[in-house]
Amino acid sequence: MRISRRNFAAAALALVLPLSACGSGGDDGGSTDASGKVEGDITFQTWNLRANFKPYFEGLITDFEKKYPGTRVKWIDQPAEGYADKISADAAGGTLPDVVNVSPDLVAPLAEAGLALDLDKAADKYRSEYLDGAWASHQVPGMTGTYAFPWYLNTGPLFYNKSLFEKAGLDPSAPPKTYDELFADALQMADKSDGKVATLANVPTIEDFGRYGARLMNKEGTGFAFDDTKGISLLTHYKELYDAKALDPQALTATPESTGKKFLTGAVAMNPGSALDLGNFKKQAPGLYRSIGITDQITSTGHVNMYVMGVMVNSRTKHTPAAVAFAHFVTDAQNQMSFAKKVAIFPSTAGSLDDPYFTKEDGTDETRVRIAAAKSLKNAVNYTPVLFSEQMKTALRNEVAKALQGKESPKAALDNAVKACDQLLKQQG
Repeated sequence: MRISRRNFAAAALALVLPLSACGSGGDDGGSTDASGKVEGDITFQTWNLRANFKPYFEGLITDFEKKYPGTRVKWIDQPAEGYADKISADAAGGTLPDVVNVSPDLVAPLAEAGLALDLDKAADKYRSEYLDGAWASHQVPGMTGTYAFPWYLNTGPLFYNKSLFEKAGLDPSAPPKTYDELFADALQMADKSDGKVATLANVPTIEDFGRYGARLMNKEGTGFAFDDTKGISLLTHYKELYDAKALDPQALTATPESTGKKFLTGAVAMNPGSALDLGNFKKQAPGLYRSIGITDQITSTGHVNMYVMGVMVNSRTKHTPAAVAFAHFVTDAQNQMSFAKKVAIFPSTAGSLDDPYFTKEDGTDETRVRIAAAKSLKNAVNYTPVLFSEQMKTALRNEVAKALQGKESPKAALDNAVKACDQLLKQQG
């Protein structure tokens, strides 16, 4: 089996990117009993983390081995490029490490092949230590169970230009929170600026359909469902925005860099951002910097989108108690908090986001963005279906473009996108 993967350098200094997956069926053939003595030699594989965080992981392993005499952890770090293919090869060859750093898309085929330990059976006592949305993110449609401990999270708030909102007669202290509010404000912004200022610069993605309330997949995980009433409604509204120039005319070919430039020059009123962007605005566009507002992602479900990394236990490990104990140790509240202070990520453990580090302003841009993101993560969910591949993203994007250009109705476009994605899903299986 081959798993495609968008490059993610794991340090997560920018937003963690959504991922993709494929898989083949199978049953868990390993032991789920983690109650025995924690002992033995295990291997732990990370994803491009050695270069920047070697002392952290060496300290982590030393602490674990002190806590559990009789254990030894061998740390392996793989480069970002080809990580998914390396996991595929190890899975096929029977050489998968005992504990593996994964994303939800990577865990799905391993769970289906019976190679990922079901933590609902082996480690359910730890479940309450994690945010509900984070724990659920490594569940696979059509299967019962949870197949990795949630590790670090990321999300991004939205930046908006208060000055542009004010000029359009909108309240700069009350940016839109839901899609309905967004659509109304965007049409007003376009009208008042004679089409010169768009509110958005990106076409809707699968995460937008999720945050709008569309049903993304059927319960069995055998087919996609975002061509439902909600999905059609979302795309119909985006078509209205596109026609009114409330959605940037170049949205069909937009990149993060191009949308960032549009926001910088005042041609776009809202854009995702990071602390790094704020620093750039301060230098390059002080006027914009003074007008920056920070708000949550737009959502009509009450839940923003999160990106999540996990730590999986190989169901075929010879030392299940040690492997489960170590995976839990890596992802417990204390060690996640320690890691979060070294890199711009967020803990998935319950209560950690209430720490002053994530709640108390200190006057810096970095903290300002960190606090905004942390606040929204407490009840966030991972809207990207674990079975949604890069090819599927392209299929959806192509059909969205046809709808926006008026070549197809929103319903026909989404029906076609679902059909294409279902076909790709069958090929993956």
